[in-house]
Amino acid sequence: MQPPAGSQVSRVPAQRTPSEQLPPAPVAPAPQPPRSRLRTVLTVVGGVLALLCLGGAITGYILYDRATTPDRSAPDVVVANYIQAFFVDRNDVRADQFTCEGGGELDALRALRDDLLAREERFGVSISVGWGPLAVQRQGDAASVQVELIISAMVDGITQSDRQPWRFSTQLGEDWRVCEGARLSS
Repeated sequence: MQPPAGSQVSRVPAQRTPSEQLPPAPVAPAPQPPRSRLRTVLTVVGGVLALLCLGGAITGYILYDRATTPDRSAPDVVVANYIQAFFVDRNDVRADQFTCEGGGELDALRALRDDLLAREERFGVSISVGWGPLAVQRQGDAASVQVELIISAMVDGITQSDRQPWRFSTQLGEDWRVCEGARLSS
């Protein structure tokens, strides 16, 4: 409806807000640029490299664990490893990995090694210990292993050796362990 003629309203032009005072028109979000193929390729390559590194770390751990775990799979194996660690390497910590809990009855072997060390010092020679074939007699979770220890030294350019028969008693728990060592009479 129109205002009556002569009214003030009809004579006043419609007022508009100046355009600089208007709120800005809502802006639509900018369209997403298409994903770059390079970015996709780099993401895939990064994921594959991460999986390869993780797989390599796991493989390395497993191989390290297998390489450092002492082999106690059979009575003769544990006796050979014990002799190697105790007499050849002279490493008591490593040798203890092959013995029964509490060390077992291995005093005769300790006495033999102490005697050999004293002779080395007294005569200024190097004495080595080797061993021959290992004969196993197994009875359930226990086994007796007979072996000949070969004790050798070089004295005045001449190799001298002594052969001593020994019997080792082993016991199977989670794995085989050396529990006793005794020299047999020749």
